[in-house]
Amino acid sequence: MVIKSLPVPDSHKRDILFLILAGFFLTALVLGNVIGTTKFVTIFSFNLPDWLQSITPSIVREDSIYTMSIPVGLLAYPFTFVATDLISELYGRKKAQLVVWIGFFMNLYMLFLMSIGHWLPNTGGVSGGISLFEGVYDFLIANTLASMVAYLIAQSIDVRLYHFWKRTTNGKYLWIRNNGSTMFSQLIDSITILTILYLSGNLGTNINSLSMLGILIINSYIFKFCFAIVDTPIIYLWVKVFKNYEEDPEAYRFQKA
Repeated sequence: MVIKSLPVPDSHKRDILFLILAGFFLTALVLGNVIGTTKFVTIFSFNLPDWLQSITPSIVREDSIYTMSIPVGLLAYPFTFVATDLISELYGRKKAQLVVWIGFFMNLYMLFLMSIGHWLPNTGGVSGGISLFEGVYDFLIANTLASMVAYLIAQSIDVRLYHFWKRTTNGKYLWIRNNGSTMFSQLIDSITILTILYLSGNLGTNINSLSMLGILIINSYIFKFCFAIVDTPIIYLWVKVFKNYEEDPEAYRFQKA
């Protein structure tokens, strides 16, 4: 039996890749929180056939019409799970958890800067969109705080589950740890953030019942679930391309030949 290790890349290049993934994560995270539930978008809508209508809960359809409607901020958020899974795979649990905490404090930093702008007096006759700024600020406070609670819980679960499955499978079957961590943690995220926004009154006026909240949660999770399936080949491609950049602190670098 021969034990061989993969070639070790230049540390500078490995650091650059880590910064790219971290930047990718933080951009998607902050953007998702800023735009949040300011707008709901229709991904698709179709008329359910009779056989499908009979097994589709009425909570997610209107008569025979099913509409996939999600908050616009959700378009960015699944990419954060792609980034943390890649960081988990290439750099290990500690660095992935570090990025999660950095994202949390960066959002608090964003709120701090926005609050300074809100507290300082307006220069009359110069400001070009004072009502727009104040509207964004009022919305951002509740949306970001709710998002941060859900984010910290879901991302921490994602990182830990990812490495649980990696240890359980001895570093094999990337698709299991990618989907097994993401699909569960995103369910927690969908339930947590939308419930907090509902209780705080930061959703639309039409979301005035638990059944309507349920529709949003189900639609949100279906979108995230499908995205998790689609991102699996992306994860495989990235890991294959950048496998030599792996720090592998859990000792899966060594391969048996």
